[in-house]
Amino acid sequence: MARKNLIEISAPNPERMDAVALRDNRPIAGFVPQERSAAPVGGITKTLGNITEKMERASELERQLATGQTIVELDPGLIDASFVSDRLAIDPAELAQLVEQIREHGQQVPILVRPHPETRGRYQVAYGHRRLAATREIGIRVRAVVRDLTDGQLVVSQGQENSARTNLSYIERALFASRLEERSFGRDVIMAALGVDKAALSRMLIVIRQVPLELVNAIGAAPDIGRRRWLELGERLEKADVEKIVAELSADDARKISSDERFQRALVLATKKTAAPKPAVAKTQLSGVPVMIKKTASGATFVFDGKTAPGFDQFVQERLKGLFLEFNKDRGA
Repeated sequence: MARKNLIEISAPNPERMDAVALRDNRPIAGFVPQERSAAPVGGITKTLGNITEKMERASELERQLATGQTIVELDPGLIDASFVSDRLAIDPAELAQLVEQIREHGQQVPILVRPHPETRGRYQVAYGHRRLAATREIGIRVRAVVRDLTDGQLVVSQGQENSARTNLSYIERALFASRLEERSFGRDVIMAALGVDKAALSRMLIVIRQVPLELVNAIGAAPDIGRRRWLELGERLEKADVEKIVAELSADDARKISSDERFQRALVLATKKTAAPKPAVAKTQLSGVPVMIKKTASGATFVFDGKTAPGFDQFVQERLKGLFLEFNKDRGA
């Protein structure tokens, strides 16, 4: 009997071995298993269930980190703009309003960034440039989702987010399309980024070809101006003095009005017909003859002084045919 008891006491305790094995492994999601003495079967089951739950939570966390679904807080100073701009400029009034909203309610929507492809330790924005600018102004960390993205994935995410939030004007979307084309992105990528079909994309690119960039910058985003009006402006610019329009829209009084109003002014200026320059006139007074000769590049005009020599014009008119015959005879015609 004593020998039997010795064998039972020396046998390894399965629960203790499991606890030691778990303790020696790397903790999962902050869970450190504790050694337990003999416990009821129900307690063991509960403990194993907790371990399973912790492991599942750890796996889900790793999956989210891998797919970029976890929100982190980053120093705005470590984040650079996208390699292709989709805006003309951030409106100061809109930025001020966003700053106040974030100060009062916090940053509700995270931005999307990727690890910078060229600089280790930095990031590049896919979308959320205004939120990034607002957090910089406030001086707080920005909430962001970090995701590994190719250039194509970045511009598609950038374009689709802005399309969904409808905060880009038509001309900004057209500029974005043009810039993507300049960087040799395919039409399929550009259409996916903007959520448009081939015909709509073609019209966007037509507008950018017709309306010079300096004029677009002078007008601004013009949020209420759509495709038809921009196409109309482009057509009218074919016969307009674009430099003059840009100069007028860049004047101090024009900068005080809204971007939509500057577009309307540009449309009016492009519609005005430019007066044809008057031909240069060379005037000659024949000595002793009461006639003024006005010459231009295309002809000459004789002006008779009716007060000094009344009837002289009629006299010359009656002899014009003879003078013309004499002129041709001298030329050998």
